[in-house]
Amino acid sequence: MRETSERTLPEVVHDIIGNVQEILRSEFRLAKTEIKEEAAEAAGPIVMLGIGALLGAYALGFLLLAAVYGLATIMTTWSAALLVGAVVAVVAVVMINVARGRLKRVNVKPEKLIASLQENVRWAKKQTE
Repeated sequence: MRETSERTLPEVVHDIIGNVQEILRSEFRLAKTEIKEEAAEAAGPIVMLGIGALLGAYALGFLLLAAVYGLATIMTTWSAALLVGAVVAVVAVVMINVARGRLKRVNVKPEKLIASLQENVRWAKKQTE
């Protein structure tokens, strides 16, 4: 009769597989929680940013219209509109290029999840050695 503290190889393998499955489930829960927390934290500022951008667009439109009317007093209306449009186009191109460069530096990886998965892989390797 064998002692109760000894386990067979299939029992050990079954326990390891069960533990790995539970770890994977936990990792998915962690990733889901992390994404939900980030989304909830960003929701309010995103709404405010959207409203601010809309109002800013209207304000910019009125300011550009005022610039066209102001320049129309010293040149023809079509040339004033052309000049204002060209200046705005140059500013827009510069802003788009700067924003594109900054977006490339944004880190969108779930850092906690990656660190946890790496730790789990190290643990699993130690268990199988």
